[in-house]
Formats: sequence, structure tokens, C-alpha cells
Amino acid sequence: MHRDNFDQAEFDLFRQFLQDACGIALGDNKQYLVSNRIRRLLEEHKLHSFSDLVRALKQNTNRKLRDQVIDAMTTNETFWFRDIYPYEHLRTQLLPQLMGGNNRMFGPIRIWSAACSSGQEPYSISMMVEEYRRQNMGALPRPVQIVATDVSATILDQARKAEYDRLSVLRGLSDERLQRYFDKASDNVWRVKPFVRERIEFKAWNLMDSYAMLGKFDIVFCRNVLIYFNAELKRQILQKIHASLKPKGILFLGSSEGLAGAADLFEMVRCEPGILYRAV
Repeated sequence: MHRDNFDQAEFDLFRQFLQDACGIALGDNKQYLVSNRIRRLLEEHKLHSFSDLVRALKQNTNRKLRDQVIDAMTTNETFWFRDIYPYEHLRTQLLPQLMGGNNRMFGPIRIWSAACSSGQEPYSISMMVEEYRRQNMGALPRPVQIVATDVSATILDQARKAEYDRLSVLRGLSDERLQRYFDKASDNVWRVKPFVRERIEFKAWNLMDSYAMLGKFDIVFCRNVLIYFNAELKRQILQKIHASLKPKGILFLGSSEGLAGAADLFEMVRCEPGILYRAV
């Protein structure tokens, strides 16, 4: 029989594990949230207390448990075309600029969806590329590569499957886009069509690690993830994103996020109604 709550010492150990593993900083008032999200894992792995859980995590022999804990603590609601404006701006402004003039000589346009969760963001980006292509007489002067990363291997497997239930497809998808970009796999499951999926590469990646192996990007979406990190880690991550952007590359943050001490690295640009950041 396991206890239903952390004691303070167990909570502090768990909090330290989470910060070391993926940078997430939990406040003092988050014990109830953690207990709720983790309780099912105690039962599944036959652990009797939160102390047992922290001990198992520290031993680092059970990769599945580690992934499930990180997944439970990082999962937030995700939508298609979340906040709309980054996707509209991509289609109407950024892609035409990057595809036009001498830019077409510069090889593929590379877009990074950092913290892609269950895939809605990178698939939404790919759909915008399709809509630009259709407006452009079915041609893309430059190919587009989308790299989608997340710290959770479990959630990435889900994203790669590209299958969504009825509740998921209702969150931000118009009927027209559902018809155009999805196949109905069964009564309650829709699958993203191959031509949307094929330009996306999914990779397990921890934002605390080096980004050098990812290459350089024209555009980075790092939305609704910095809220999980403390101020110092936010600045480090923004510095590394800046280094991974091509000159004057574009960063989209979440609508409630700011530059967290890295304002010297980016110029803020209003793209009514929202904001983007251009590397300087």
C-alpha cells in the first residue's frame, strides 16, 4: 500500500531530480500537482512510496519510468495552430520572404519545433507550408525541413504515429483542414496524411543539452516551454537558440513568454496581433 502524498524531504528530492533531468523548476506549492500526476505510475511500477520512486529514478536503470515521469510533468495542453498568428505570419510573410529573390539559392528552409509534444505544432507548421505551396501554383522554390524535438521519448512516439482522436482534432482544426490533411483511420481516429508528415523529422532532445548537432535554422518555434525553467536556464536556452539561428533568424515564443534576460540577442518585432523575435 503506498502513501498518497510526498513528505517535504521526498518532494525536495523529486524536485531536484526533475531539475537535473530536464531543467524544470517546481515551486513549493506544486506537491498536490505532482502527487496527482505521479500516483498512477507508483501503481503501475509497484512502488510503495514516493521515496521508492525517487530511488528508482536516481538508479537510472528503468528508462520507461524516467520517460513517464518527465512526460507526466511536462505534458501541457496542445492545440492545432495555437494562437494562430505565428502560423499566419509564417504563411503570409516569412515563407514568401525566404522563398523569394536570391534566397532560393540558399538550400532548404529549416524550421525547428522545440518541445513539439504530441506533434500538433510541427504538423501545423507543415500544413502552413502546404497552404503556401498551393497559393504559389503548387511550387516550393526551396524545400522546407522541419525538425521536431521533445525531451519525452514516449510523447515523440505518439507524435510520429500522427494519429489523433476526435477530442484532439477538435482543438483548433477547421473542418476544411481536417478533410484536406487527414485520413480517417477509424471511427474515432484521424491520421495526418503522408505529404504533411514527410518533411518532419522527430528527435528526442533535451533543451539543456548542446544544439550543435541540430544544425542552423531559419525559424525556431519554442512556445509555452520556457515557463517551466528558472531565469538562469531560460537565459541559457535562449542563448543557445540564438546560436542555432541563421543571421536574422526568427524566434516565436509563447504568447505569455518573454526574453528572460536575453533581450540583447533579439529584436522584438510586432506582427499584429502577436510578437516575434529576430536574432541580432
